Amino acid sequence: MKKKIIAALLCVSLAATMVVGCSKESKLSDGNEASESTEDTKSEGPYKFAFLPNTQNNTFQSSMNDKFEELAKEAGYEYTCLDPDYDLNTQLSQLSDVANQKYDAVFVIPVDSAGIRQGLQEISDAGIPILNVDTAVIEDDRDLVETIIGTNAYQAGQLVGEQMVKDYPDGAKIAILDFPSNESCVDRVNGFLEGLGDSKDKFEIVAQQDGKAALDESMPIAEDIIQANAELDAFFCINDPSALGAAAAIKAAGKTDGIGVYSIDASPDGKEALVEGTFTCVAAQVPIEIAETAFEKAIDLLDGKEIDKEIWLDSHLVTVEEAEETAGQWQ
Repeated sequence: MKKKIIAALLCVSLAATMVVGCSKESKLSDGNEASESTEDTKSEGPYKFAFLPNTQNNTFQSSMNDKFEELAKEAGYEYTCLDPDYDLNTQLSQLSDVANQKYDAVFVIPVDSAGIRQGLQEISDAGIPILNVDTAVIEDDRDLVETIIGTNAYQAGQLVGEQMVKDYPDGAKIAILDFPSNESCVDRVNGFLEGLGDSKDKFEIVAQQDGKAALDESMPIAEDIIQANAELDAFFCINDPSALGAAAAIKAAGKTDGIGVYSIDASPDGKEALVEGTFTCVAAQVPIEIAETAFEKAIDLLDGKEIDKEIWLDSHLVTVEEAEETAGQWQ
């Protein structure tokens, strides 16, 4: 039974990764090699944009790529996306390549918030504005980016914490699956703890472990936590893949009705889990809104307008009704 559950969930995860609009190679969206495009298009359109995410093996990032590509096509701009597949050295190489390709603006999600200064510096030295999207670089590197645009991760965590207090007014034994190498995920955990408020002392954190934001990594960790804590009441997970791993472990243990799952994302899979009752609560990340905002702000920059140094887009708790109405979609 356990093997069937794992297989089914991994199939769902693999299906999600099919929504991939970016290549690991340096290619423009029209199919030409990036290295072949050397003309200077700065100051006169059409503009030339690049998106450097931390991965495309996730519908969050691929939905952003799809929106960037759609907006660029509508505007008649050149656009490319480079996928490092969570490899920092690959991303540093891609950042270096982009610095030499005369792009007008680049959108960057760091593989490692503290590890990409070298690549950012090369792009900055080339005079190309950098819009840091979703996951923020560390404070010391923010002089190299024009703006940071993302979901208010702290707010998302806080909303989930407040909901858990409502669901467990007398407190609970809880476990946290975090992802400490990611600045946004650290903010989610801190926001969650803040959301527990005056009731924080009523909640016993029996375990806090790195689920690496992945289903296959989170599931065995969650299994061990459940086995070691017979009275566990709930998991707080920093994203939907981790929460799906926790949910699979709960199902395998036969405790579906006894352990709650609280998440942040509201991905298509997360919405389905909320509708089915697998998730207890989920707060929204807004990747499509991030892409739309970043694209708009990039044009503002190129038009000589000033933009805010930080732009944090509101999160909200997703209701079952909203999940049903927006099934299969991000927001």
